[in-house]
Amino acid sequence: MKPRERVLRAFRKQEGYPDRVPIQFDLCRDLLEYFGKKLGIPVNYTDNLYEDVTYRISGNEIRTAMGSDVIVTGPGRADGFEIKENSDGTWFNEYGMQMKQGMIYVEPVASPIAHAETAADIEAYSFPDPHASGRYRDAEELIKKYRDDYFIIGDIEVTIFSLAQHLVGMEKLMMDMAMGAEYVEALFSACADFQIEIGLRLVELGVDAIWAGDDFGSQTDLLISPEMFGNLLKKHYIRMNNTFKSANPDIILILHCDGAVSKLLDDISEIGYEVFNPVQPGVPGHLPKDLKEEFGNKFVFWGAIDQQYLLPKGTDEELESDIREKIQILGKDRGYMISPAHIIQNDVSPERVEKFIELCKKHGRYE
Repeated sequence: MKPRERVLRAFRKQEGYPDRVPIQFDLCRDLLEYFGKKLGIPVNYTDNLYEDVTYRISGNEIRTAMGSDVIVTGPGRADGFEIKENSDGTWFNEYGMQMKQGMIYVEPVASPIAHAETAADIEAYSFPDPHASGRYRDAEELIKKYRDDYFIIGDIEVTIFSLAQHLVGMEKLMMDMAMGAEYVEALFSACADFQIEIGLRLVELGVDAIWAGDDFGSQTDLLISPEMFGNLLKKHYIRMNNTFKSANPDIILILHCDGAVSKLLDDISEIGYEVFNPVQPGVPGHLPKDLKEEFGNKFVFWGAIDQQYLLPKGTDEELESDIREKIQILGKDRGYMISPAHIIQNDVSPERVEKFIELCKKHGRYE
């Protein structure tokens, strides 16, 4: 069975069961370089507007050779835009965010519109050109190459809420949302407008799904109340997703949302999302059995394999037991694609990555 058909069946978009639960995974730069060398495949990087998303949309040739059923692509940096490192090791990206490299992920140091107080301040900010030369060069080539055989996801992560946080600063945004600051509505609307343009181009190029990504949860609970989410954010996601569905009624809508967010899943379904990722394990409200029973008729689940402890530090026996459990519960009656809950980092050995893929194939077969 071709990977594309496998995913479409698992996502309940085609009749019948797939031969096995589909597999997807992302690799950090160190692991991409290691497997590229081992397999003799050049590593192709697509530098995203937001640095960490680069590792979602790069190395597709390597990941598919290793067993991924999915191509993930998205917008790259505009032709002519160069990252210039400052003397303190920071740099400015296309959004105008001042960034630095953290221990694992990049971290914003300064936000381009941290001064925002009014809607006019948002109107004065210039987003990157969504249609700049070179923006979709890699996406177009990948879609043309893999369209018939693989399920293709267009990635617009760091979408509305997270993009707004980085543009003005998280603490400021959270306080101003609570205080009803004038600019907040304009900011969310402008972020949605920008991502609509990006997403529509990916839909036009022929992706099967659009993957948004905003984190509404922490390790213990929601970052904002369901009421605040409903009052300030929900309509912007609805408008964005309705636009994508108008462009292609068959497009599959996916949300990546870290943290303990089970209290928002009804809202997330009402927004139009059909696939919930990453199903972060080990947080309140995310027991596989509970999620499948309560929300299995609303969502396909994608993810659920712990990478905070299990992948880097757990035994092979623990990993195998967890993979078997997640497939048995979340994969029952289809509706599941197995994956680590985030990009696999270099605290996970290459041998462990290979063991993960081997075990997913071993236990993922539908009888």
